[in-house]
This record gives sequence, C-alpha cells and structure tokens, in this order.
Amino acid sequence: MTEQAITPIRWGILGTGKIAHKFAHDVTVGVPDAIVQAVGSRTQASAEAFGDEFAIPNRHGSYEDLANDPEVDAIYVSTPHPWHHDATILSLRGGKAVLCEKAFAMNAREAREMVAVAQEENRFLMEAMWLRFRPAMVKLRALIAEGAIGEVVNVHATISWAAAKDHTSRLFAKELGGGALLDATIYPISFAFNILGTPTSVTGVATIGETGVDEQEAIAFGYASGAVASIIASFYAPAQNMAIVTGTKGRLEIAARFWEARTLTFIPNDGREPEVFDFPEHDTTGYQYEAIAVGEAIRQGEIEHPLMPHAETIAIMETIDQLRAQWGVTYDADQQGV
Repeated sequence: MTEQAITPIRWGILGTGKIAHKFAHDVTVGVPDAIVQAVGSRTQASAEAFGDEFAIPNRHGSYEDLANDPEVDAIYVSTPHPWHHDATILSLRGGKAVLCEKAFAMNAREAREMVAVAQEENRFLMEAMWLRFRPAMVKLRALIAEGAIGEVVNVHATISWAAAKDHTSRLFAKELGGGALLDATIYPISFAFNILGTPTSVTGVATIGETGVDEQEAIAFGYASGAVASIIASFYAPAQNMAIVTGTKGRLEIAARFWEARTLTFIPNDGREPEVFDFPEHDTTGYQYEAIAVGEAIRQGEIEHPLMPHAETIAIMETIDQLRAQWGVTYDADQQGV
C-alpha cells in the first residue's frame, strides 16, 4: 500500500521585495509539499514581474485581492515593518494562515492585536524568525538540552555592518520603521530569548542618529538564574557577527553571520578537541525550514508553533518597547490606540 499524497500548502507572497524573492525561491526549490500559488503587490505591474520570475499563476495588484484568493492557504507577509500589522490582519480575516516577517510588528500593542485576530479566526500565525528553524539552531538547542555545555551562564551575539547613510532608506527612515532594533537587533534579541527565555532585567545604551532612530546599541539582559546576555548591534562598521552560548562545561559558537547559521562549533572545557557541525545550503538560502514548519503546523490544525509561540513574540516586542522607551525612540504607531 502506498502512502496517500500530501496536498501541497499553497503560498501567497504579500510584497515583492528582496526577502520575498528569497522566500519564493526557497519554497519553490526546497519545500516538496508546497507551491507558490499567488503574489500580491500594490501594483499589478510589480505582481506580474514577480509572477513571471517564479512562474506564479495568481497575480494580484492589491493586498486585498491576495487575502481573498480562494486558492491560497498561507500568506507570507514581507512588507516593511509598518505594514505588518494591517497586512497580517487583512490576511487572517481572509481566512489565511500567516507567516509574518520580523520584526513582527512596530510595538507590542500591534503584536497583541495580531495574535488576538489569529485566535479569533482560529488561523495559524507566526513570526518569521528563520534562524530558529535552521539545522544549526536545532543542533545547538539539542546540545544544550543534553547537557553538553552544562548550565548556560551567558549568551552573546553581535550583528553589525557598515550601512550607507541614506536617510530615505528603510534603515534610517522613521516612517519605514527605521533603526537597528527592528531590522537587525531583533536577531540577537530573539536568539537570547530562544536560549534563556524572557529576561528579568533589560537595559541598554544607544546612539540615536539624525533621523531619530537607533543606529548603534549595546544591550544587557539579566535572568533569575543569574545568567546574562549581551548584545551589540551597529550600522557603523562590520564585526565578527558571531553568537556564543557559554556554559559551565563548554561553549557553542555560531560562526560569522550567525543569523544565517551554517556552522556550529562545540568547544568543551575538558581539553577535548572542538567538534564542528556543518550545515551547508546548496540551491537554497535557508528560508525553506520555516516554510516546512508552517506547513506541518497547518496540517495539524495548530494556530501557533512551539519554536516561535505567540507569547514569546509579544514578550520580545515588549522588550523592544522597553529599550525604545529608555532611548526616547518613538514611531507613529506608538500614538495609535492610545
């Protein structure tokens, strides 16, 4: 007897920017039980061009039309941060599961509203923190769980590069959700949460640029266990961009560009040689793993995923709100719903 074929998850891509291209490619190449069925953009011309590139049959010149497409099961929201809230709720109300890019929202209020709609509609919703689903992170969590490095005492991660000072780009423009926190620092923050959970104390210092957004920062988290986490993010210069988890018996290191984790090194304290685990990508860039996880959750009738649950996404946004309050960084979204 042969196994019954799995009905493919039909994806819709909301937005046609750089990351949308990567996701569409990886789903097409790396997810055997999924297809990219539709794309939605603010213009028909953009939807047609994207559709031509990936042979997508359904092409919509508005987000509303994509959300209401009956041939779509799940929507990947890839717009800039300020549009995540509305696009996600639109898609959920259209009866679609949603994978929403990081940062999930502009603030915790928006995140709570998005989660509330998912629960009301009984539809799957997850923040697209691809790092958590990559094989290197799966292995890292397994090594910690089996006690390979003993008790975790500290976590450190850096994300830093030299960004061109273009005040109209999404990195520096306030109206586009600019600043390191939402675009870059979200990675090491989420990494620390994934290993140590929600911190009991949050503090940081930041350099605020001419446009009123954070351009560089150093952040410290404290935990009830006594563990600490340190985070550096910057738009000013490149760095090693490693992530390190240190325990009482050894440490785990993810090599440069840790958010694209492809190599994990276990360094024990007892004099044994370091052990290196490689997880190369060939025809894909790594977005397929989160798409596979979403598909599995949808088929099981879940509305959230245990590796990126709603409560943790909200807690991360609350922590980012705390840091912005310390630095005096505000967005228009902070004034809505007040």
